[in-house]
Amino acid sequence: MLVVIRHSPYGSSLAKASLDVVLAAAAFEQNIALLFLGDGVLQLIPHQESSALGKKNIGRQLASLPLYDIDSVYVDAEAAARYNIDLTTSPVDTQSISTGEIHQLMTEFDHILGF
Repeated sequence: MLVVIRHSPYGSSLAKASLDVVLAAAAFEQNIALLFLGDGVLQLIPHQESSALGKKNIGRQLASLPLYDIDSVYVDAEAAARYNIDLTTSPVDTQSISTGEIHQLMTEFDHILGF
């Protein structure tokens, strides 16, 4: 299953809900990959301070992905560049892919879940 995350980390509950779904599916030994598109790449900014918003830090959940055997994390290279995100400092290891590669990636999965 490929989970596509397109929402910023704290603008709505969708970012947290998407990670909750990912972790729950992985707990049931589902093969999960993540793709951060558009505003979703903002979740990969390290050391985000979310306590003022009364929300938990998304980065901590992202850092726990390898504990659930989620190692396939892809990022829209154009969106990361647009937001000037240094993916080497991301809370989770990622693979940057181009728009053409995104299409190819999506064809490799039987199920795609978008948030």
